[in-house]
Amino acid sequence: MMGNLIKAEFRKTLTTKSWWGLMIPAVLFAFLFALIWGFLTNDIADFLGSRDTREITEALGIQAGELPVGLLALGHGVNIGTMFPVIFGVFALAGEYSKKTITTTFLTAPNRVSALTAKMITYIGWGLIYGIVIIAASSLATAITVDSQRLPTASQWLGVLGAGLLATVLSTLFGIGVGAVWNSVVGSVVTLTIWMLIVENVLVFVSFGWLRIEWLGGVLPNGTVNGIVGAIGAEAFGAAGVKVPGLDKETTWFLQYFAGAPGAFSWWASALIFFAWTMIFFVGGWAANQKRDIT
Repeated sequence: MMGNLIKAEFRKTLTTKSWWGLMIPAVLFAFLFALIWGFLTNDIADFLGSRDTREITEALGIQAGELPVGLLALGHGVNIGTMFPVIFGVFALAGEYSKKTITTTFLTAPNRVSALTAKMITYIGWGLIYGIVIIAASSLATAITVDSQRLPTASQWLGVLGAGLLATVLSTLFGIGVGAVWNSVVGSVVTLTIWMLIVENVLVFVSFGWLRIEWLGGVLPNGTVNGIVGAIGAEAFGAAGVKVPGLDKETTWFLQYFAGAPGAFSWWASALIFFAWTMIFFVGGWAANQKRDIT
């Protein structure tokens, strides 16, 4: 029975324009951001200064020209791309309420738990699909712009692939949860967009610039989803996880920012914190829809 429900969910999604209508800008933005940051990060040593560059390279045991700056470009490309799986997830349940198809969905399933479980499994699959195309677009742009000796190693590419897929899956589930709680596509999309692209970034900059709170981005939703991939780049520079001795807070924070993960503790900590945010909204939306009127 569950297999039939999952097939129905995939067919239902494929009949809409949202899956490819959001995938196109996801690929374009991921490619463009990675391309821009690829050009910028080639000159990362100039931004850091000779002293900080020397400390980092000596601690990492590499030459200055071999810093894996490609990870920084890759992180920004993937991070901007994950915004679109979030929006896509909103349509999963809130979209059905707006189109009045939720009645059929619930009535053709044995119960609402089965219907929502099938939807969750289906959108995990969609999150993986989005992750593959976003990472591919970001990787292509990074390879085009970053000097060959500064590209990530094979193990680092694989790390970004795994982290990126995890980020896009959790982003999709996060979007489902927010849409389910809010029960409005427009309200959810507008609120999420404003929060994740504007409000949270302002809070992170203000907290660090004025209050010297460098960890705020590591606990807020947008910062934690960005940290899943971005912290891999920050860790490669000794700015997250095990830090390079001698780096001050300002340099560490700006390295994290260049990696797309200001305030991140480590990639796995970011994943756990964002998973908690995802579960808060997903479980909340799940509970709200057990008794919500569908007529």
